[in-house]
Amino acid sequence: LKSPRAALDAGISTVFQEHSLLPNLSIAENMFLGREPTTRFGSIDYPAMKSQTARALGELGLTLDPSQLVSNLTIAERQFVEIAHCIQADASVLILDEPTAALNAADVDVLNRNIRRLRDKGKAIVYISHRMEEIFELCDTVTVLKDGALVGTKTVSEITTDELIAMMVGRELQDLFPDRTGDVGDEILRVENLKITETSQPLSLTLHKGEIVALAGLEGQGQQRFLRSLIGRYHPFAGTISINGKALKMPLPASAGVRYLQQLKVGFVPEDRKEEGLFLALPIAHNIAIGLHSRRPELAPARPYRNVIARMMEVMNIKAAGLSAAVGSLSGGNQQKVLLGRYLAADLDLLLVEEPTRGVDIGAKSEIYHLLRDFTAKGGAVLVLSRETIELIGLCDRIYVVHHDTIVAEMPAAQASEHKILDAALMGGSTRQH
Repeated sequence: LKSPRAALDAGISTVFQEHSLLPNLSIAENMFLGREPTTRFGSIDYPAMKSQTARALGELGLTLDPSQLVSNLTIAERQFVEIAHCIQADASVLILDEPTAALNAADVDVLNRNIRRLRDKGKAIVYISHRMEEIFELCDTVTVLKDGALVGTKTVSEITTDELIAMMVGRELQDLFPDRTGDVGDEILRVENLKITETSQPLSLTLHKGEIVALAGLEGQGQQRFLRSLIGRYHPFAGTISINGKALKMPLPASAGVRYLQQLKVGFVPEDRKEEGLFLALPIAHNIAIGLHSRRPELAPARPYRNVIARMMEVMNIKAAGLSAAVGSLSGGNQQKVLLGRYLAADLDLLLVEEPTRGVDIGAKSEIYHLLRDFTAKGGAVLVLSRETIELIGLCDRIYVVHHDTIVAEMPAAQASEHKILDAALMGGSTRQH
């Protein structure tokens, strides 16, 4: 096949891991880009585009306005639009590359039902994923590629999870999640009576040194708005935020940026590393050094950080040709480690992390989990947001569940389950366990 058009004409449609939607166009315009229906007069038939788009979205349980700009959608909504676009193309072969990377558990269930429906209609589906549970739930056969080479193909019914992981990482993976230390230090973050919107109920939480604490919930329930209110990206209606015992002046300025945060010894790792986190055209060294420069006064003379960066690259186990390699040339897992390395090298107290392992293979996931736990073992603290419930249970010490812009449940991660978290997220019932 010589082009994407040739693939479409051959009946092959693809959902890529990195979103390919054009943000300045509407959902409908993206759905029909390059193959717009026309009226008998030769003009674009916008009503037909909108009705067919609404039908395709409806099959996935979405009620989005087809006229809405893609730039106004959440990451998860964009992912569903990509999937609807793939389905709407009526291809005979669907290639889905990490389709659930931006979806929570409830959304994954919706997608899985639609994948089974397409399979039952005779569609052939190539499902690319690092999530073991999805592979064993959906697939008939599994093929493992490593460094561009074929490792092997197995029938799913004749292989175990541990055997599949060993094929993927080249070794048996011991202890996916690090042990919880249980050593909790001084309070580092206190949020009191924070109202994310005028009509939402106030929420309060605390975070101590040595802890990894989670924000869980269904998509769009306010956990990201809350996290970003801590860095000035979203202005809450009321409440107080204190870091290391110092009350911050509210609302935090949206223009404060990285330098302001790092003066507070806070680092923010965004969900979309390519759009909000990394400078893809710049080398690894520059991407990590940005965090080091931001800790110093604006007019301070430049200082070489090569040794610090080289050590961080080794600690993070970043696989690249060298410090001068462009970040855009790295795998998703190595890109994520570069972004984390920027802040781990900067001697911070608090990390705010969105989706720490989105689109990352199982081996890199384990490395990232251990790096975050090592950070807290040295006196740091992590507040993490993730759609992967199993990740939150295995990685964190405590879990707050968010529903309708407030906290409705708190539970020790060791006593949590997917069922308990989903129940709280769906019902909004107040449960505080200690």
